[in-house]
Amino acid sequence: MLKYTVIFEPAEEGGYVVSVPALPGCVTEGDTFEEAMEMVKDAISGYIASLEKHGEQIPVESGPSVMSTVDIPYPTP
Repeated sequence: MLKYTVIFEPAEEGGYVVSVPALPGCVTEGDTFEEAMEMVKDAISGYIASLEKHGEQIPVESGPSVMSTVDIPYPTP
């Protein structure tokens, strides 16, 4: 089983835009979080199928990613 980090960002018009950093250009969207999750699974599967069809190597993440939010004072002194 392959595992990929996916990033969900709120879309301006509502819903979510989802990207897969390990798979350049693999981006999708959904109206709800659940729909976006299903869409990104489909997008990853299609991306991998295309790589296999063209004889390209499938990227594998080496370990879990860590994401965090930081507070930055603004305006800066």
